[in-house]
Amino acid sequence: MNKIRFGLGVTGLVLLFIGVIYADGYREKHEDHNRYEGRQTASMITPPLYTKECGSCHFAYQASWLPARSWKKMMNGLSDHFGDNAELSTEDKASISEYLLTEAADVKVHRKSRKLMSGIGDAAPLRISTLPYIERKHDEIPARLIKGNVKVGSLANCAACHTQAANGNFGEHGVRIPNYGRWED
Repeated sequence: MNKIRFGLGVTGLVLLFIGVIYADGYREKHEDHNRYEGRQTASMITPPLYTKECGSCHFAYQASWLPARSWKKMMNGLSDHFGDNAELSTEDKASISEYLLTEAADVKVHRKSRKLMSGIGDAAPLRISTLPYIERKHDEIPARLIKGNVKVGSLANCAACHTQAANGNFGEHGVRIPNYGRWED
């Protein structure tokens, strides 16, 4: 009888030990996954004026998605902002410009801004959707799900598919393409 109790006790300890090891591995795997999926790609502290003015017509892109030279060029061309007149008062333009230039990809460099800037060299791109990194990240998605989708229209409409875009999270697990559903690479 003592041998049976001893055997059951040892078996229980072994199973407990295996369970702890498995749980630690499971926890590490999911903590690692969540560490990257939930991470913001840029500072999400955006001035209300920027959100109001720039976000009234399109997604208010994070300033760290373009270099300062691009933001300067964009802010100096607001009278013809992709076919629209987006001119601002002198004060508002100065305030928004200060924010964009302070948080630009080549000023506040982080992992995502380095990726976004790769391949542009000295260019001053104005369309975030044409950055090589953005095009590469979306190259497997059929055009019918983007350009052919009236609820999306183009890569410039980030928030249409990236459900956590407003929080700075563009991870694949938060992608829901309108009229299609969850996207997985």
